[in-house]
Amino acid sequence: MSELLDTLPCGVVSFADDGLIRYANETIARTLAYTRDELTGRHVETILTIAGRIFYQTHFFPLLRLHGNADEIFLLLRRKDGQEVGALVNGVRRERDGVVINDCVLLEVRERRKYEDELLRAKRVAEAANAELEQQAKQLQEQAAEMEAQREELQTLNEELVEQSEELEQSRNAAEDANRAKSQFLATMSHELRTPLNAIGGYVQLVELGIHGPITDAQRETLGRVMRSQRHLLRLINDLLNLARIEAGHVDYRISPVAVAELVAGVLPMIEPQMAAASLTLSISTPRSVHVQADRDKAEQILINLLTNAMKFTPPGGRVDVDVTLDDNGTCANIRVSDTGIGIRSEKLKSIFEPFVQLQERQTEGTGLGLAISRDLAVGMGGDLRVASELGTGSTFTLVLAVAQPA
Repeated sequence: MSELLDTLPCGVVSFADDGLIRYANETIARTLAYTRDELTGRHVETILTIAGRIFYQTHFFPLLRLHGNADEIFLLLRRKDGQEVGALVNGVRRERDGVVINDCVLLEVRERRKYEDELLRAKRVAEAANAELEQQAKQLQEQAAEMEAQREELQTLNEELVEQSEELEQSRNAAEDANRAKSQFLATMSHELRTPLNAIGGYVQLVELGIHGPITDAQRETLGRVMRSQRHLLRLINDLLNLARIEAGHVDYRISPVAVAELVAGVLPMIEPQMAAASLTLSISTPRSVHVQADRDKAEQILINLLTNAMKFTPPGGRVDVDVTLDDNGTCANIRVSDTGIGIRSEKLKSIFEPFVQLQERQTEGTGLGLAISRDLAVGMGGDLRVASELGTGSTFTLVLAVAQPA
């Protein structure tokens, strides 16, 4: 049977639900410039382009799991040499030897204009999803205002009943219930909002990649605006979700020795282009010998937030410095992010780490959650986040973490 499958003019790939390829015929191996042995055991997403992976995750594999089959799905495959190969895929799920296997037949196609109708449909779906997202965001804002009004009313009621211990206890319990409901509400809504946002991003990337035909420069510019708006909304929602997780105590930390120089190097590719675009000078001084006890991902998240804030509040031509020093005992490392920006008013310094607090010296986009989340993450790693600033001169934020011996 295997020899017969190798003679077919179409590719055949079988993979389990873990994504690992169990079988590939010679036709698909030859089409993608691999040997059959190279494909066997490889994750199926590694033979897809970025756009193909998005469509696989949001459409093809969910259809397989839900209906047991998926017909005439267009996916962009990626050859070993990096070239793209368009293919129509039919898939079906079967159980063999107690394991669910997804068998797929792939037919290479070269004429993409036939999928323009699908492109238009995807655009309409994206527009409808965006409209629904805006409506949900409006409802979320109204509900947040209602919750704030209820909280103020509850506080007034507690003050009036301060001398009645039994009623005061009941009011306190009600306040705790409201806070838990708020955290659960934020977590639930954030998850619900991220799903259509990710879909919007996926559809825009498909259109930008031109898999359904060329697009004009004007259309590409419009798609860029949609993508920037989608990323901005996704950042805001991620902030809300992170805050809800921290408040609920659902954040896990994987502490291990991490080189500070590697932490900083890990965030530079995301920061340097923006620094250059903002006409800012970035200076790094992080000795490779200094290691800290930290969760690498969370420490990088803190550094990205601090560097992004420094860019926001530093005029063009300014400077942002990153350096690290040890305390007198050599037990703690101070990772400092300094800027020559507008600085912070002294009366604001005590409140900038509180949720939903934003500086008013300059209007910027955001929820006011970045510094609150960053400090909570720092404390969760056994450290701290501190600030020193002078209005008109600049600010220095210091991430304090315990020193570790190199692994």
